[in-house]
Amino acid sequence: MLITGIKSKPVYAPLCADVTGRHHLMLGVGLGGAALLRVVAELETAAPAALATTRVLLAAEDTFERTGIASLARFDDQAPLLEAFTTALEGSLMGTRLYVAGPESFIGRAMQIALRFNLNKDEIRAEECGTLARRVRCVHCRTTTEEVRTNIVRCAGCDRWLLVRDHYSRRLAAYMGVMVDAEAPGELPPIREIYL
Repeated sequence: MLITGIKSKPVYAPLCADVTGRHHLMLGVGLGGAALLRVVAELETAAPAALATTRVLLAAEDTFERTGIASLARFDDQAPLLEAFTTALEGSLMGTRLYVAGPESFIGRAMQIALRFNLNKDEIRAEECGTLARRVRCVHCRTTTEEVRTNIVRCAGCDRWLLVRDHYSRRLAAYMGVMVDAEAPGELPPIREIYL
């Protein structure tokens, strides 16, 4: 039922510093803090002056030190971090480079915001860190179910059983979920936990 090789599925490379950027804005959630520390270390070596224009927004328990960077803001949750990110983009200048590290669901939501501010692909870097749990958008009722770890999930909106497809919508920052038992109501394939 799941189709491999779907082109819409995002592929993430490890983060690396872009020394051509004039300003650096970094977002990290969970294990993403370690990836951002790596980028800061690269900037420190290759372009130490860039640290003076580097801002980090972090919702992680990493021992991220503020050494040399312009600012470090910590958050308990993703929601206030994303609000602060929106505010930061409202005041961002040309030449800003964005680094996002964390679970794919967080990366997708950050990308949605970045695209509203017309950042292009050359200005954004992302690294998937941590859980593979997915955001699933029901194609029937348009409800998004968060933190899905199984191949089949009950929709939080319409209560249908959905097959979690590999088709990813960048616009919605979610994978598509389609009714799994449409042709044979009540007949469900085995539910497996596969997005750990």
